Amino acid sequence: MQTIKDYITTHEERFLNEWFSLVRIPSISAEPAHKADMIACAERWKELLLEAGVDEARIMPSAGNPLVYAEKIVSSEAPTILIYGHYDVMPVAPLDLWKSEPFTPEVREGRVYARGADDDKGQSIIQLKAFEYMVREDKLRHNVKFILEGEEEIGSPSLNAFLQENKELLACDVILVSDTSMLAPELPSLTTGLRGLAYWEIEVTGPNRDLHSGHFGGAVANPINVLCDLISNLTDADGRITIPGFYDDVEELSKEERQMLASIPFDEERYKAAIDVKALKGEKGYSTIERNSCRPSFDVCGIWGGHTGEGSKTVLPSKAYAKVSCRLVPHQQHEKISKMFVDYIASIAPDYVRVKVTPMHGGEGYVCPITLPAYKAAEKGFEKAFGKKPLAVRRGGSIPIISDFEQILGVKTILMGFGLESNAIHSPNESFSLDMFRKGIEAVVEFHRSVNFD
Repeated sequence: MQTIKDYITTHEERFLNEWFSLVRIPSISAEPAHKADMIACAERWKELLLEAGVDEARIMPSAGNPLVYAEKIVSSEAPTILIYGHYDVMPVAPLDLWKSEPFTPEVREGRVYARGADDDKGQSIIQLKAFEYMVREDKLRHNVKFILEGEEEIGSPSLNAFLQENKELLACDVILVSDTSMLAPELPSLTTGLRGLAYWEIEVTGPNRDLHSGHFGGAVANPINVLCDLISNLTDADGRITIPGFYDDVEELSKEERQMLASIPFDEERYKAAIDVKALKGEKGYSTIERNSCRPSFDVCGIWGGHTGEGSKTVLPSKAYAKVSCRLVPHQQHEKISKMFVDYIASIAPDYVRVKVTPMHGGEGYVCPITLPAYKAAEKGFEKAFGKKPLAVRRGGSIPIISDFEQILGVKTILMGFGLESNAIHSPNESFSLDMFRKGIEAVVEFHRSVNFD
């Protein structure tokens, strides 16, 4: 029998080749031109799951991109873990900022650089290789199911219905996900909470065509100016969102929770330097860690209109657009917030333009109790791999399907992620540390060994 460290050393070249075979497929769910790539990536996952030791693997249709389902049943009486991941990735633009081709994985200074190296192909491969070891070394004592989707990066629009239609197939005792991050390589941490999300597109229409700004400027409302005014009115000087009723369901942090967050090692100067800003800005009365994990926020994700090409064009545009989002906290329902937003924009929109707000995807927040037996097993996994007990932290990102798992399947999710902020997911030069890859496999193996379901 091999230890997990020895097993990784023996098979690492194969592990990397299998990981890279996934990364080379440009499975960009947001771009319809990559539909064939989505299918190819699902097919490749099916092959890898079968090679790793599942009893069966199949590609299952949905209203959008297909899902990959696999299972290893050791006993009909044994408890079951469902492992979730996603095989779709974000677009790669701006391409000119990449130092290597985004879909040609390159190893530099102990890191793999490629789109999907971390999010979520790299982290999902960690789960697969831990499972493979448990099967080949005859150590698996519970059932394992896998579900890999191809729409996470566009809000998982098809997964909710898939869960509703396949409750029996996906029945399990706990769900395990590696799609989150740690505080730092020397600060292992387990994510115990996620923020929810609500997303909209705003369209502002003024005149029936683009106008000459000399002939009409000052007499006709400019949709871009109006849009900027609307957006600026959505937050106040203290960084609070101005929508009436927005904070009604926001649970204030207890004194104990705030003390726990304050105890997390955090270097604000290093944080600012890493993103090259001179100062931070956010809701008054809260620390940076509280603002980006436990408090709601509002952001403009994109804004456009008028002339944006080279040179000048004195135009008063007919239309202006923005994509905006709110990160929500547990107890805030995204559909309720979405309606509040639409109604509020309608109430403050001036009559010299027409404003249309289109709700897009969203999801609820999530909190995992640290008393769960499966959470304790995850702690043991991190202690084994990293040599210290992980901190329990809430993260500011959103994985909307996690709350759907709880509502539809009735089980909790353990968020056992190994990413780092420096991995630049969603950005040019996404990467993943080979050291973290190895430690991740070791941690998940220990989770499987330690987990109980009492």
